[in-house]
Amino acid sequence: MINYSGINHLAMVTRDMTATIRFWRDLLGLRLVAGLGRPGYRHYFFEISAHDMISFFEWPDVQPIPEKDHGVPVKGPAAFDHVAIGVNSDDDLWEIKARLEAAGFWVSEAIDHGFIHSVYSFDPNQIAIEFSAPVPSVNLRSHPRMLDKHPLPTALEGADPVTGCWPAPDEMPADQKLIYPGEGSVFASKDPKDLEAP
Repeated sequence: MINYSGINHLAMVTRDMTATIRFWRDLLGLRLVAGLGRPGYRHYFFEISAHDMISFFEWPDVQPIPEKDHGVPVKGPAAFDHVAIGVNSDDDLWEIKARLEAAGFWVSEAIDHGFIHSVYSFDPNQIAIEFSAPVPSVNLRSHPRMLDKHPLPTALEGADPVTGCWPAPDEMPADQKLIYPGEGSVFASKDPKDLEAP
């Protein structure tokens, strides 16, 4: 069985890394824990929790996405709706709302979704963001519930993975368990030349 630990990182795109750092690090309080870069390219990582990060590629020629309200259907190509970031309590929601409003960002009223309370906003890249605090008396992870009035047959099979739907994989041969160097290999380097900024 695979042991998942969380979302290592969501990779977003910006054309203005300075505004992105100011928003995510300085306004929301997420630590900037890593950065890669060279002319025409940057990739920076912000820590959400001990297991989760959000990252941004800076591409100078990217165009901002059109503003789209959270959860509202669209026509045409789409692969993403919004980022929902968990916080510990409603008090965290009030602090986020106060910070965003003081900085001139639009923030929704708090919405009760039954299992979470949420506020909604947008970052400087027009990425739709939700901040969600748990309702302690409703734990869907411990007690999953399917309330779709017309659920798909596959959904009615339950919360746990169903075996036999996909071919069983063969054991990966040892000689194919290779890891190739990528952009971030410099983070593990002990050579001081690799760690120098360009």
